[in-house]
Amino acid sequence: MTELLANFHLLRPWWLLTLPLSVFIYLLWRRRRRLAAHWQRSVDPELLGVLLEVSTGGTGNRRLWPVALFLAAVTTGLSGPTFERLPQPVEQRTDALVIALDLSLSMYAQDVDPSRLVRARQKIVDILRQRREGYTALVAYAGSAHAVAPLTDDTRTIENLLETLEPAMMPVAGSRPNAALEVIENLFANAAVTQGRILFVTDGVDDIAEVSAFRNPYFPISVIGVGTPDGATIPLDFVQQPGRVLTTRDGEAIIARLDDDRLREVAELAYGRYARLTLSDADINTALSTTLPGDEDSEAIDREFDLWHDLGYWFAVLALPCLLFGFRRGVLACCALALLPGASHASLWDDLWQRDDQQAYQAMRNGEPERAATLTERPDWRGAAEYRSGNYNAAISAFSRLDDLTATYNLGNALARSGDLDGAIAAYDKVLDSDPNFEDAAFNKDLIERQREKQQEADQQDNDEKQQESENDSEQSRDGQSDGSQQQDDASPQQGADDSEQKGEEQQQSADSGKQGEPEEGAEEDQADSRSEQADALEQWLRRVPDDPGGLLRRKFQYENQQRLRSGDYRYRQGEKIW
Repeated sequence: MTELLANFHLLRPWWLLTLPLSVFIYLLWRRRRRLAAHWQRSVDPELLGVLLEVSTGGTGNRRLWPVALFLAAVTTGLSGPTFERLPQPVEQRTDALVIALDLSLSMYAQDVDPSRLVRARQKIVDILRQRREGYTALVAYAGSAHAVAPLTDDTRTIENLLETLEPAMMPVAGSRPNAALEVIENLFANAAVTQGRILFVTDGVDDIAEVSAFRNPYFPISVIGVGTPDGATIPLDFVQQPGRVLTTRDGEAIIARLDDDRLREVAELAYGRYARLTLSDADINTALSTTLPGDEDSEAIDREFDLWHDLGYWFAVLALPCLLFGFRRGVLACCALALLPGASHASLWDDLWQRDDQQAYQAMRNGEPERAATLTERPDWRGAAEYRSGNYNAAISAFSRLDDLTATYNLGNALARSGDLDGAIAAYDKVLDSDPNFEDAAFNKDLIERQREKQQEADQQDNDEKQQESENDSEQSRDGQSDGSQQQDDASPQQGADDSEQKGEEQQQSADSGKQGEPEEGAEEDQADSRSEQADALEQWLRRVPDDPGGLLRRKFQYENQQRLRSGDYRYRQGEKIW
């Protein structure tokens, strides 16, 4: 307390010279009140009420004190009372980090529970959640390398994309860290970053020269090793072969082992540090503790300057109630009522802090697509919201306004769900004409074509049954007319036999029609059940496809690899080692 009192001072003390203004206003008001009192003693009350505006009940005094207090509080706040200094950083640096995740097949090994891949992704999530400032990027590599996310401060987006990464989605198998370093160099160059850190999360480096060739003190390369020295086999569950493991050509099981010494050598040669993956944050602290050039001279430390914490704004807060009291009666009550949320403006609070598209995005995340459809005007978001709400016609209308591949693909899904199978196939064909490698569109088209064939077969069967039934009715009608004419022309003893024979034929036809009639009831039920099962299967597949962000990354990786091959870059084609 003594130290606080010793440091207390005013940053702008000359504002205290305006304090007499409050006293002057008070005296002026008192003088006016005294003049009004003189008139009251000299003029009759009946006439005084006409000549002067006489205030009763001390209203003037009640208004005087809030105004005086308001002026005093404002004056004190403007003088800048303070008693503590603020820490001020000398400079602010941009901290850039690129994480390279190894997606070779050896990351499927399970020598760490549950697998190397899962533990590596969990460790990267821990790193992202510790990144409170600076820019972060993510690169995935195997036999080829691809940027998952460029340098950004939005680590939540990187975290969402991280869950979809797995070795099976890489277009080229293997493990080439030099490919990842080329992509990382481009990321730094595009972001105009002159220095930053590189972190490899991997279980091995085959050729140390592939990494040391990119050594640069301004971009140190650290490594977090995933796995154990004893290693483990590589399961083939990702190719639908449970229980089997990856083997050599001779049939021997491949054991993927972690070589700590080699990875430590890689990190040291590249000005970085090495740590084996742990459950704690010790590996992160070690790997990211590298010092960039110039940090010793321009280290961002907190130094105390003559910059004091101005506490005058608190007096402005205290002055607000005084200002309200200075206005006419009922102002406080009106303000309180205005702050209460009304039923007709339930989203007023959200509108103050979020745009409509942000509210729509949050509604989609919260599982409220109906609300999201009413908030956004973007055709793609509105179409997605209507699709998830089951309003397929509205989704078709929204997606039809767009002309990109994703919107056309989603249009095909909406058409299929609405029952327009031909329109859905046409939409998928349009997508495949532009991008023949669009796997989801090809899969959905094949599924819809099979559904259409089954529907056509069911319709054809219904038509055949109706035609057969019509022919039976016509034949029975002709037989009845023929028997009637024979009875009128030939009244003979054979009539009873003919009647008996006719009854037998009718019974036989009835039995035959009964056999054919069973499909009329049972077949209709079976067809209805079959159509219901097909509709459920179609709904299940179509629901799965749009919510698969891994499919988008897979197509992106394949497209980038094809572009490299078309440009004549054959360095990262499939090699002999695939793990």
